[in-house]
Amino acid sequence: MGPLEGVKIVELAGIGPAPFCAMLLADMGAEVVRVDRAANVGSDTDRDGNDARFNLLLRGRRNIAVDLKNKAGQDAVLRLVDQADALIEGFRPGVMERLGLGPDICLKRNKRLVYGRMTGWGQDGPIAHIAGHDINYIALSGALAAIGEAGGPPVPPLNLIGDFGGGALYLAMGVLAGILSARASGKGQVIDCSMVEGAASLMTSMYGALASGAWVEERGHNRTDGGSHFYHVYETKDGEFITVGSIEPQFYRLLLTHTGLEGAELPAQSDRAQWPAMQQRFAKIFKQKTRAEWVAIMQQTDICFAPVLTMSEAIRHEHNAHRGSFVEIDGVAQPGPAPRFLGTPTRVASRPAYCGEHTDAVLRDWGFSAAEIAALHAGGAVKSAN
Repeated sequence: MGPLEGVKIVELAGIGPAPFCAMLLADMGAEVVRVDRAANVGSDTDRDGNDARFNLLLRGRRNIAVDLKNKAGQDAVLRLVDQADALIEGFRPGVMERLGLGPDICLKRNKRLVYGRMTGWGQDGPIAHIAGHDINYIALSGALAAIGEAGGPPVPPLNLIGDFGGGALYLAMGVLAGILSARASGKGQVIDCSMVEGAASLMTSMYGALASGAWVEERGHNRTDGGSHFYHVYETKDGEFITVGSIEPQFYRLLLTHTGLEGAELPAQSDRAQWPAMQQRFAKIFKQKTRAEWVAIMQQTDICFAPVLTMSEAIRHEHNAHRGSFVEIDGVAQPGPAPRFLGTPTRVASRPAYCGEHTDAVLRDWGFSAAEIAALHAGGAVKSAN
């Protein structure tokens, strides 16, 4: 069941990074229970109106529907928290406290609990209380300003950097580190995960380059932001695209060889003033052949090359197919668990659950009697999709 088998986590339902963090931990074998809103039972569609089975961030865990404004519902969640190694929540600061589920109450009941809090701005500060999304958080971190073509505006890199990179992954690491600490010390703690700070952390090497003077604060003027000709995306004859990342001199020599420029009189690879002209030169060369032709020429070399694939193409690519990088669950193709553990293999435990699909089963498995479950239903504290 994976390296986290035996770890128990309570997730308070939200969107974006907190659910992705919970998915990652469930993929690793943790038993994660998603506490959803009782009012959502029966309305299992995402923001685009699609069936919840396509909301892949919810995969791998059971779902219990609770009215968190109901005192009995709050008490039921606290009983789950009593048995958990960690809790994950992604509300604005103060919401969990108002629900009677704040860290002071939870840690008093379960001293070994790791209380994972996911927000954009952090738990305090002048704008901690306002709404935001990935694009806003990476704007404040310095990351967004660095992404885009020369002379153009910043380009949002999907919501990968704030929500999933600087948010979910950092919270997952924090929760796991907290669990290790709690097992050694017997004391849990609060993890304050800010997407601004996570995104800034992802930019650590760039901030080092800025301090040294090696980073130019103009988009498309640096080695890895599309400014160089040897780390760039190029269009091919058939309107597709390929990538080269020939940073190291030995890889750059191979690039010159396979593009017919070996032996030509060229500027030094590091001559920034010549990068735009060299980009134009390479652009003309790569437009002379199709993407497939360049794959045939370059794929098995150390140029540091790859074709730009759509998501549909990535699912079918021979390398990904060989490794089983994508899996199909309930008819939906999706990325499999990552990273891989050769000693404790991981798998997707289940498709995304519907709201309240496992209410009774979770309560029963976590120690509630049949009479207690019936009383919770009778009082409107919980609800079942069944």
